[in-house]
Amino acid sequence: MPASEGANYAPAAMPKPVVEPGEFVFAAMHLDHGHIGGMTQGLLGAGGTLKWVYDPQPERAAAFKEQFPQVTIASSEEEVLNDPEVHLVAAAAVPVDRAPLGIRVMEAGKDYFTDKTPLISLEQLAQAKAAVERTGKKYMVYYSERIHVEAAVLATQLIQKGAIGTVLQVTGMGPHRMGDPSSRPDWFFERARYGGILTDIGSHNFEQMLTFTGSEDAEILSSSIGNFGNPGTPELDDFGDAHIALSSGATGFVRVDWFTPSGLRTWGDGRTFVVGTEGYLELRKYVDVTTDNGPNQVILVDAEGEHRLEADGKVGYPFFGELVLDLLHRTENAMTQEHAFKAVELALKAQEQARELTGR
Repeated sequence: MPASEGANYAPAAMPKPVVEPGEFVFAAMHLDHGHIGGMTQGLLGAGGTLKWVYDPQPERAAAFKEQFPQVTIASSEEEVLNDPEVHLVAAAAVPVDRAPLGIRVMEAGKDYFTDKTPLISLEQLAQAKAAVERTGKKYMVYYSERIHVEAAVLATQLIQKGAIGTVLQVTGMGPHRMGDPSSRPDWFFERARYGGILTDIGSHNFEQMLTFTGSEDAEILSSSIGNFGNPGTPELDDFGDAHIALSSGATGFVRVDWFTPSGLRTWGDGRTFVVGTEGYLELRKYVDVTTDNGPNQVILVDAEGEHRLEADGKVGYPFFGELVLDLLHRTENAMTQEHAFKAVELALKAQEQARELTGR
């Protein structure tokens, strides 16, 4: 993966199979966002068997097959949905299309695994919840900035073990690089199709705040969005932030933007800060600026001292194995359905309530 391309973020598989070959069959379809590569790698690493790929644009399916030569290109969406061997459909459709696709998948008797944001309106959220209730199938979400980043996996483990005591506050920073706007699809600039910056890339951070604080709900205290650097595409939010109060008693803050400078060696200096009663954590996810330390750095400060923990290549991505077993056994160890929906609900409410800032 080129370091400059966050849209194609796809960590190499770290194999830890939880099933035998052929025991868990999945398909990929609607390849509008490059995250489908990471989703596929994660499922393969857990032992999943990739059978089908489908996309309305044949060249995208062909490119996917070059990356995953074991896959068969389907002639239609129906060919995939009508295959009784397929347990799960993984997809990265245009955001506005993710909920309707998920409902079709679940009504076909299969579980659904979608890129974030999983949907773009409270109306779609209600429809997705009703479909889950009606079909008994799962609507799971690739919140990659926690489940597919080893620094975040390690931080989750440390917090759950009590390494920093009770979590009081989580601050998440999710800067992204725009790159050449002409390389972006039309939907990227249309709010009715991508949902807004807090709905889209902000959903990662709401999910992390819920997880790191052990909260089931939250209230949006304030939020804002703006377009400061892209006047030619006025529907693009290139900046957003939000402040929330979580049900655990903690607070959270998120800032997301499209202003990563060209001098940074990667697509975004994603960082998360977690303050607890007995210590604090800093996650330097993708780069440790001005050093050669590499990504996935976790800084822990506690009563014993200052600690730098290198997570890269050491902790793996347990979410995917847990997900596969959840789908087979109908458990909820990887992520509960309520949690997956609550994260996007908060993102939607923050976007809906946001004060729109004007350029300086």
